[in-house]
Amino acid sequence: MSNALPERPKLSRRFRLQYEEAQSRWVLLYPEGMVQLNPSAAEILKRCDGERTIDTIVGELEAAFNAQGLAPEVRNLLEEGQRRGWIE
Repeated sequence: MSNALPERPKLSRRFRLQYEEAQSRWVLLYPEGMVQLNPSAAEILKRCDGERTIDTIVGELEAAFNAQGLAPEVRNLLEEGQRRGWIE
């Protein structure tokens, strides 16, 4: 497995991203359990569809939240997601 992030990250088929009303938050579901996501992580992972590049994801988030300099946070989350098997 390569340590480099994919140019167009996508959520692994083993995980399903969904909003859990009971928890009032986004979660990643997988056969063995669930990962609760903070709002930032959820916004990033919602855009990991295998179509968008990392730069596109960053640009969309910066526009949506009227923020600048989000690239390091996005990359950190994607790297952690890749380590945990969320991203392929």
